[in-house]
Amino acid sequence: MSGRDDPFQDIERLFDQFTQFGAAGGSDTPVDVVDEGDAFVAVVDLPGFSADDIEVTLDDERTLVVGAERDTDEEFADGTYVRRERSHEHRSRTVTLPGPVDPEATTASYEDGVLTVRLGKEAAEGEGTDIPVN
Repeated sequence: MSGRDDPFQDIERLFDQFTQFGAAGGSDTPVDVVDEGDAFVAVVDLPGFSADDIEVTLDDERTLVVGAERDTDEEFADGTYVRRERSHEHRSRTVTLPGPVDPEATTASYEDGVLTVRLGKEAAEGEGTDIPVN
């Protein structure tokens, strides 16, 4: 197919655009994915959550799922609520990665409301081995 894009790449690109919005609440959970050569690095804004509130999973070798959930059960001794909108918060985001990753080479850290997930790339099959020539 000279001069034309691969139709499967077009379909995958459309799928990625639709999944960027994720499930309910996904549009307010920004995610950046950077290709660092040997790994993909996903940076997710989750302000106000603690590390214990966050769950990170790989559904398969190319699908990263980030969820965060918390309850606000604060009681105020000196007053009553006039309006309460912060009793429960849930965020979820699913991101399709551009290539397969190795689950064993994946780490996550959370600091100052920002989750950083480093996903080591899986070696491509048939990639071969370089042999130096003297």
